[in-house]
Amino acid sequence: MKIVLLDTLTYGDTSLAGFDAFGEVTAYLTTSADETPERVRDAEVIVTNKVVINDAVMEAAPALKLICVAATGINNIDHAAALRRGIAVKNVAGYSTDAVVQHTFSMLFYLMGHSRYYDEYVKNGEWQREAVFAHIGPSFNELHGKTWGIIGLGEIGRSVASVARVFGANICYYSTSGKNENGEFEKTTLSRLIENSDVISIHAPLNASTENLISHSELLQMKDGAVLLNLGRGGIVDEDALSVIIDVKPIFVGLDVLSKEPMKTPHPLLAIKHPERLYITPHIAWTSCEARERLIASTIDNIRSI
Repeated sequence: MKIVLLDTLTYGDTSLAGFDAFGEVTAYLTTSADETPERVRDAEVIVTNKVVINDAVMEAAPALKLICVAATGINNIDHAAALRRGIAVKNVAGYSTDAVVQHTFSMLFYLMGHSRYYDEYVKNGEWQREAVFAHIGPSFNELHGKTWGIIGLGEIGRSVASVARVFGANICYYSTSGKNENGEFEKTTLSRLIENSDVISIHAPLNASTENLISHSELLQMKDGAVLLNLGRGGIVDEDALSVIIDVKPIFVGLDVLSKEPMKTPHPLLAIKHPERLYITPHIAWTSCEARERLIASTIDNIRSI
């Protein structure tokens, strides 16, 4: 079997040796749209994370039997073309839940506890000049008793809710599809969730219902001092609106995803006057060592299944 891996740079240092058991493996760190047809010409299996596999690519690969998406989202595949050509498409779900939940709380506590300020305070030598043992700078609150609103109560959202409840938070959620019903937590409208929540976390897909779901009016509705976390998809939070509101309203925002990735410069979020209110990570919530290992193992299982 001839297997082509198109964008192995996205897996970091995770071992790909397991693919060798199936036959001839060709791996590329990255692949552009122009390079894709030639690279898959003899492939029976394509493994892709973000490289687009459209009808023209499939046309260029007459031996193709399986497209493995080493991710959960499969919007980079032309499914109608694959079905018409009898090519199987398999993805991997659930591999990164624990990693994303962990990063959600990492972002929250960094912002809620003003970790940047206190770390720099010590390293700049300020603490060493204090008259008492503790420096009380920006105030922070406990999570216990606070309201945590979750946008998108899928597997990740439910897991976040369960952990937040252990900390004593009160949970409510908004279903972006309108179809999600969960008797364990309070279902509410988007407006009420935004108005009442001390913490809001987004764990939803990007689609017509969620694009720019959080924009000027929603950001202005938030409580002063509230924390907004987007670990769903870039484009759900309107970045232009955020770049304006975050300087005029004391809210704190953590973003692991942006509408364009990698981040482009110039970018309005890099020019805000209150950078201490914003924490951005480069789409790493899913990338724990264990999650990447599960991803590759499950992708190998998908090949084995055919």
